[in-house]
Amino acid sequence: ILTSMLFSELPISELTAKAIREMNYTHLAQIQARSIPHLLEGRDVMGAAKTGSGKTLAFLIPAIELLYNLHFSPRNGTGVIVVCPTRELAIQTQNVAKELMKYHSQTLGYVIGGNGRRTEADQLAKGVNLLVATPGRLLDHLQNTKGFIYRRLKCLIIDEADRILEQNFEEDMKQIFKRLPQNRQTVLFSATQTKEVEDFAKLSFEKNEERKEKPVYISVDDGKSNATVEGLQQGYCVIPSDKRFLVLYAFLKKKQSKKVMVFFSSCSSVKFHAELLNFLQIECEDIHGKQKQQKRTTTFFNFCKAEKGILLCTNVAARGLDIPDVDYIVQYDPPDEPKDYIHRVGRTARGEKGKGSALLFLLPQELKFLIYLKAAKISLTEYEFNNKNVPNLQSHLENIVVENYFLNQSAKEAYRSYILAYNSHAMKDIFNVHDLDMKAVAASFCFKNPPKVNLDLESSASKRRKTRKVDGGARRHGINAANPYGWKGGDDNRQFARF
Repeated sequence: ILTSMLFSELPISELTAKAIREMNYTHLAQIQARSIPHLLEGRDVMGAAKTGSGKTLAFLIPAIELLYNLHFSPRNGTGVIVVCPTRELAIQTQNVAKELMKYHSQTLGYVIGGNGRRTEADQLAKGVNLLVATPGRLLDHLQNTKGFIYRRLKCLIIDEADRILEQNFEEDMKQIFKRLPQNRQTVLFSATQTKEVEDFAKLSFEKNEERKEKPVYISVDDGKSNATVEGLQQGYCVIPSDKRFLVLYAFLKKKQSKKVMVFFSSCSSVKFHAELLNFLQIECEDIHGKQKQQKRTTTFFNFCKAEKGILLCTNVAARGLDIPDVDYIVQYDPPDEPKDYIHRVGRTARGEKGKGSALLFLLPQELKFLIYLKAAKISLTEYEFNNKNVPNLQSHLENIVVENYFLNQSAKEAYRSYILAYNSHAMKDIFNVHDLDMKAVAASFCFKNPPKVNLDLESSASKRRKTRKVDGGARRHGINAANPYGWKGGDDNRQFARF
């Protein structure tokens, strides 16, 4: 939601103001209007805002002004570091910063896993004033790159702190905090607030004696009646397992002139469905965590630029990435928690007057999930699918998978990954692997009968829980119908807890 405040009213340099005008921004969004004045004054800020709220500009504009006012040059080294949870988000943040710094002399760069480390080290040695980084690669350079000058660091920005924790970067971040100068401005943004995020925030705001001021807490979402943005039409469809792919196929075939993102629970499932749909002449791209960084980056930017297209993805694309004009978000596999639902649908209806539609596929036994969504201020409309509109393709699909060796292997791995992901779901009272009809599930992966695959459910679920730092499934988050975000207590009815 835009405010009446104009960018032209901000006390910023003409160099930044000119770049903002060329980016066609006139009015500030709420998170920008509330946080930029504090950040320009050098205050520490903790911000809680929905995905798509405009927080990237909220922290970049003051950061660039800081470097400009201090006359930073390459020989001064790094003055601002922005930490992002994923490579894609880091690249995108760097691109926004590049536009904002168009008329400034300060230098900009990014360091991310998957890129050439030596090239990055050479760039750092030349002096990067504003550095965007992922946690692991940043720590690597702090520890091992001798030419990296960061002793004059003035500001550390942590974007999507909750997701940084979800991806097990907490220890890396602790090491980063130890190495960076304490006498700095710190900015932390998080879409959701849990006990873990609060503890992490307290750690990140620890200062020496010179900076004892408490951080300013800013939220634009507290007390809102909806947890998702306006302009977003949301619905769900109850579909039995054996009809799931057929319904998806019919939907995508009908929407080939639109821009669509489809979310799956595993990399293997994304890979198989992309191969199958392309084989069926429904062109689509895919992004998942097992791809090389160059492939992910190229696919992401191609989809951003496209006016239409279909992108299949895992949650790697669910947070922070600003993909223009997405018409439909399809959650083919259900999210792990209500907050994951919000981040997924946050890819569409972004910004002021953004429009978009979101569709959630549910099995009949998964309908209880709607209670949790409702408690999280998310209301969905039921869409009934007409059996007459579902193509009679099952036997044809089964023949394709039987006859094509590579598709067959891919389908087996996708089937196995789907079941393992389902078994590790945090909300086991709803998503219970023992409630699945395995023959019907196999049909959705184009098998007549369940294929023989290794399913050591107990040990695999344990491994996945350890990877995600889950202890006791949903109890780790304190998730229940009355407490869908894992708030601190049952009396805390806000979307974001303060600390």
